[in-house]
Amino acid sequence: MTERHSTPGKEEIALLEPFDRLELKQIEVIATAQQAASALQELAGVSALGFDTESKPTFAKNEASDGPHIVQLATLDKAWIFQLQDADCRRAVAQVLESPAIIKAGFGLGDDRRRIISKLGVDPQGVLDLNHVFRERGYRKDMGVRGAVAVLFNKRFFKSRKATTSNWANERLSEAQILYAANDAYAALRAFKALGLS
Repeated sequence: MTERHSTPGKEEIALLEPFDRLELKQIEVIATAQQAASALQELAGVSALGFDTESKPTFAKNEASDGPHIVQLATLDKAWIFQLQDADCRRAVAQVLESPAIIKAGFGLGDDRRRIISKLGVDPQGVLDLNHVFRERGYRKDMGVRGAVAVLFNKRFFKSRKATTSNWANERLSEAQILYAANDAYAALRAFKALGLS
C-alpha cells in the first residue's frame, strides 16, 4: 500500500515565496524556418526537456479546438516556444517530439498527446506525465505544476488566469503569454529533476 501524502491547498500555497522563473531574455519564440533550424541545433544532445502545449480556448458548445497552437520546450536555463502556424516550425517540433532519446516531462499530457497526433501527424515518444509519478508516490490524483512546485520546492508557482484563457493562436504573443507558456515547461523540468528521474 502506497503511503498517502497530503498536498498544500490554495491558501497555503498563496503564503509561500514565489518560484524563480525564467525571464523573457531566456525565452525564444520560434516562428520561422530559420529560427526552427537554430532551435533544433540548440536542442541537439539534450536528454530531457520540460514540455507543454497551449491551445486557443473554445467557447462555443460544439466548437472543436484546432490546437495546439504552440508547443513549449525548456531546459534549465532556456525555453523555446514553437508557434505552429509555420510548416517548418511544425516539422522541427515534431522531430523533437517523436524522438524517443529525449524525455519530454510535463503535467496532464493526455489531451496534449491526442492533439499533437492530430495536428502534427506524429505520436510523441519519451513523454512522461509527472502526474503519474506523483500518483505512484502517494499523492493525490492530479498534482499539477502548482502543487508540484509547492511540494518539491516549498514555493508558489504563479499562473495567470488571464493568460490561461488567452488566444494562443495570435501571431504575436504578449509578454504575459510568453512568460506563462515558457515557465509551465520550465517548472515541469525542474520538478522532473527534483524527483530524481534524470
